Amino acid sequence: MNGSVLVVDDDPDLLASLEFVLVDAGYTVATATDGPAALAVVENRPPDLILLDAVLPRRDGYDVCQTLRADPDPTVRGLPVLMLSGRARREEREKGLALGANDYLTKPFAVDDLLHRVARLTNGRKA
Repeated sequence: MNGSVLVVDDDPDLLASLEFVLVDAGYTVATATDGPAALAVVENRPPDLILLDAVLPRRDGYDVCQTLRADPDPTVRGLPVLMLSGRARREEREKGLALGANDYLTKPFAVDDLLHRVARLTNGRKA
């Protein structure tokens, strides 16, 4: 196994596609469809990486990322976050990175690019 990834997106088709691609690449995958659910998964069992959609119901990805970075637990605070967004504006990317995302990928994206970034951010962590 290559590590564990939490995929957070409110689009069920994209969520299923990302889960399929990551499992096929050898990752253990958990999913969530909104910010509070993502934070609950992290609290229960922190993954090696979070793929976090910027636009989510209830609590958006920016707020979730900021919450993770402020967590008192250094394991949670240090989790790598790859933010995903359909918004290609430079300001959106800069906002995500300023709030603590390690990387920012604009939708649509190439699967190979996603897998390369996931591998780099998980850095060989084992599930």
